Amino acid sequence: MKNLLIPRQLRGRWAAVLCLVGLANLAACRSLPTITPDMAPIHRVTHVEGAKGPLSSARSKAVLDALRQRAPDTNIVDRHLALEEALAGRPLVIGNRVTLLQDGDATYAAMFAAIRAAQDHVHMETYIFEDDDVGGRFLAALIDKLKQGVAVSVIYDAVGTMGTPREFFQPLIDAGGEVLQFNPVNPLLAKAGWNVNERDHRKLLIVDGKVVFLGGINISGVYSGGSVKSAPRKGSPLPWRDTHLQIDGPVVADFQRMFLDTWNKQKGPPMRPRRALPEQQPRGKEVVRAIEGAPDEAYSGIYATLISAVENAESEILMTNAYFAPDPQLRAALKAAVQRGVDVKLILPSATDSSLIFHAGRSYYDELLRAGVKIFERRNVLLHAKSVIVDGVWSTIGSTNLDWRSFLHNQEVNAVVLGVDFAAQMRRVYERDLAASTEITLAQWERRSLASRLKESLARMWEYWL
Repeated sequence: MKNLLIPRQLRGRWAAVLCLVGLANLAACRSLPTITPDMAPIHRVTHVEGAKGPLSSARSKAVLDALRQRAPDTNIVDRHLALEEALAGRPLVIGNRVTLLQDGDATYAAMFAAIRAAQDHVHMETYIFEDDDVGGRFLAALIDKLKQGVAVSVIYDAVGTMGTPREFFQPLIDAGGEVLQFNPVNPLLAKAGWNVNERDHRKLLIVDGKVVFLGGINISGVYSGGSVKSAPRKGSPLPWRDTHLQIDGPVVADFQRMFLDTWNKQKGPPMRPRRALPEQQPRGKEVVRAIEGAPDEAYSGIYATLISAVENAESEILMTNAYFAPDPQLRAALKAAVQRGVDVKLILPSATDSSLIFHAGRSYYDELLRAGVKIFERRNVLLHAKSVIVDGVWSTIGSTNLDWRSFLHNQEVNAVVLGVDFAAQMRRVYERDLAASTEITLAQWERRSLASRLKESLARMWEYWL
């Protein structure tokens, strides 16, 4: 066994058993790369694409000059672009419309509208596709499009969707849909090699190759009702708080290529003919880069891009994340940013569906607080969002958590949006979450109970696999 898998829904049940039997000794650990400026020459030319393909040097310069002029400091854009393209491996793409979506109800409404409007194909890739009311509604919508002659292909993760019987998808298959289980738990069902620890954590919905949805929201009834309500009634589950994106425009082609690459690597069934990469038209003014992480790559482009953004931050880093177990390099980058005078704020959960990762992350509070990192815990919701804003100009949203699993073992996908207008939208959402959060001070944290400290120590032993 290369790596040890503890699915989130099984952690509480199995963690003690795994400790007793010592299975950790069987794991051969991969390491995160050291991200340095030497990974990309500082003089590297930034490539910019539009609806018709790569832009000329003059047009690319004009786009970047416009970004610089609108940035709070004209050097900020250059600093963030210096390494990012080489690390992420994909160009900046102009001409996109980016819509920020909050929580399940608004996100699902937008997704259903896009599916209803589909003319050629619908591609869905998700970690969780539950057999519940929400999952049933999506299944019915996809079957309805198949009846209209629209091609439908779905990738779901074998572990994330472990609670959903395979028979749930049979009506979709019977209607002509193509369904692929990513990395089956049973090695006899695997068609592309087998490593049960490698999971597909992406959340992608691509319609006609022209619109994409991505972020933190799975296909699950836990999102019903959103998080804008007040504190939940006694005995009721917490509402889920999450963030998603809808992007219309040329950058959708990059996300489409990611989906098709996963389908081919996992040896999915033959696809019906479709116009997967149609001719694009400009849809808006946003500059976007698609970035991905995958365990079969040399390193996660998302991790490298994040480290680069933190190390180049000049004034402010605002992070929101659901599962927080930062590796040494990320912790060092955050602490170094504070020493440079950067205001670093983290919004993290006050409650969770995964106690091990929750306590593993809390085990680093003392170190970060002493360094001047400001930590806040979101009240009255189950926080599942994953976003970062840097210097009021660089923003990212996606499926990636700040933990070892996301950076080493999972397939993940994020979008980086450059520009002050979108960053301002992100900041407004961040400030609303901040107002509903409680700041954790060092003095308060040092008074936590012995039981909490023990939980943190035990959880940290497992953080690599969580």
